Amino acid sequence: MIEVRNLVKRYGSHTAVDHLSFTVEKGQIYGFLGPNGAGKSTTMNIMTGYLGATEGEVLIDGHNILEEPEKAKQSIGYLPEIPPLYTDMKVGEYLKFVAELKKIERNKQRDAIQKVIAMTKLQDVENRLIRNLSKGYRQRVGLAQAIIGFPDIIILDEPTVGLDPKQIIEIRELIKELAKDHTIILSSHILAEISAVCDHIMIISGGKLIASDTPENLEKQMSDAGTLYLEVKTRKENVQEMLSEIQGLGKWSVEEKESSCLVTIQEGKNKDPREELFYACAQANYPILTMQYKKASLEEVFLELTEAAKKGAEKSKYLRHFGMSGRKKEQIEEETDKDESSL
Repeated sequence: MIEVRNLVKRYGSHTAVDHLSFTVEKGQIYGFLGPNGAGKSTTMNIMTGYLGATEGEVLIDGHNILEEPEKAKQSIGYLPEIPPLYTDMKVGEYLKFVAELKKIERNKQRDAIQKVIAMTKLQDVENRLIRNLSKGYRQRVGLAQAIIGFPDIIILDEPTVGLDPKQIIEIRELIKELAKDHTIILSSHILAEISAVCDHIMIISGGKLIASDTPENLEKQMSDAGTLYLEVKTRKENVQEMLSEIQGLGKWSVEEKESSCLVTIQEGKNKDPREELFYACAQANYPILTMQYKKASLEEVFLELTEAAKKGAEKSKYLRHFGMSGRKKEQIEEETDKDESSL
């Protein structure tokens, strides 16, 4: 359906999109997730033909978006970050104008307009000037223009910006309904927004794809990326000696207090250390005062991954759990070493 191949976009010395490649399968909801400035909007503008790429290509149903724009764009409905509205038009007039641009047959335009007005709940403002609408209503008009004619692919950049909680829920339900017959790509910097509706999540940072999988697989992959917090009543050197003798522990640290030690252990892959630590402390007669195990949340992994991408991906404690879009840990470390040696 959609193929993005080795996409690069540079503005002078700044690289907004950095050799991005992925494929979007038909009939699913893909979430494009990343912090502000990650390159999401730039990528979407290139995918829809609003912007040219420095390198690489985008194929829509086999048609290159720049070489065959008319054929490629026939399959796309797009809501950019700032909706393309004509504020001197009434809502109904504007949607009729969009229907004309999309070459919807005239005898079908009225039905198409009324259908998207109902779906986006714009009935009460159909005859109002767009300039007099609230931000939330303008966003809904932008969504209506994207889906009118019901193209095969609907691309939505931050579709719930400016909406109140009730409207957000309604738009989520609409997106799920549209996905029954359409391929949906939506971007957001809000994790909950993406995970609530998407079949597949792509995380981008610094213009690079740093993780790509289903929400279920992301959850599963990070399920062994927890942290164990322990307070043990003994001296710091005793705890350090005990921990050094336990095989397969993740990264750990020990902080000494007045009469006890605080221990933090990053869980090793597929290894829950609690039982082994309990018996080790019992055998050494080190009383355990507290023990707390905390699984990494999706939010924590997202923040860690995107922050690590800025600093050098090998610094991420979650790196081993993600494929980094086919780029191996050694490759990323080598790239980072080269960057640092050139400074």
